[in-house]
Amino acid sequence: MKTDTFLVIGSNSFSGAAFVNYLLTQGHQVIGMSRSEEPSDVFLPYKKNPNLKNFQFHKMDLNHDLENMISVMRDYKTPYVVNFAAQSMVAESWQNPDHWFMTNVVSNVRMHEKLRLQPFLKNYVHISTPEVYGSCSGNVTEDAVFNPSTPYAVSRAAADLSLKSYFKNYKFPVTFTRAANVFGPGQQLYRIVPRTILYFRTGKKLQLHGGGHSVRSFIHIDDVAAGTYQVALRGKPGDAYHFSTPEQISIRNLVEMIAKKCGVKFEDAVEIVNERPGKDAAYLLDSTKAKTEFGWTPKIDLETGVNQTIKWIDENLETIKKLPFDYIHKP
Repeated sequence: MKTDTFLVIGSNSFSGAAFVNYLLTQGHQVIGMSRSEEPSDVFLPYKKNPNLKNFQFHKMDLNHDLENMISVMRDYKTPYVVNFAAQSMVAESWQNPDHWFMTNVVSNVRMHEKLRLQPFLKNYVHISTPEVYGSCSGNVTEDAVFNPSTPYAVSRAAADLSLKSYFKNYKFPVTFTRAANVFGPGQQLYRIVPRTILYFRTGKKLQLHGGGHSVRSFIHIDDVAAGTYQVALRGKPGDAYHFSTPEQISIRNLVEMIAKKCGVKFEDAVEIVNERPGKDAAYLLDSTKAKTEFGWTPKIDLETGVNQTIKWIDENLETIKKLPFDYIHKP
């Protein structure tokens, strides 16, 4: 049986690598692209996939290699393009906002202009973010008004609005996904769940911004990958889809949970520092649409996922300790 080829842009990212792994498990041919060489295997779950032979990686930068990227798409006539590539850090976006706008807006729009002319494209899945909604109350549905509050969020909202105009004017086959805070084994070490575990395992004191009072819903990366796959195959052109869970927790309570599991005392292992500028108090997503249209539902709860992430760090601790703990900005 012939299976479609997927192009995954940003395949080195946490979400991108998990999606590549999911696609390979489904039997697809997968082309991956990222601006950097593939990182350590501990961050690439697809490296252990029995169908790894069906994956090809190309080191290409959206900001500099667009023509080569489009050439690869044409060579493989990729009907599904899923774009995870973005400058994605919120606090850091205040320091060099032009870098965020170049990647997330200008380079994306240039690519969309090329993509809309490709006859083989069935669906372009744009991985967006709930940050576009800003700080909200209640459960946020896909038709919520954009109210971004950081350069990162503004840049992502701008790209989304541009794509909406492409859909309206050209019938460009775009669908959007927005997920709650993703987590799980293989996540970048500067994200809250692996960072907390790693700091507790290595005796470093964790800085908790604003006392950790902001509330989040965390969703396991495998559940997001499954939902993204359904959007690629079955999503309605022009529509957005949320992936989240009804389980809500403050960052402080999350860190307290991890401290207990790691056998450390919260008061000894954590330092309270000032809140980051523009950080949203909450963005709690309503996933009814994905559940209704696709029968999608999250299967891995927070505690199970935290346990998996602790196990991943413990099994790879010697390798992970040699890697950078903090985010390193690349223009």
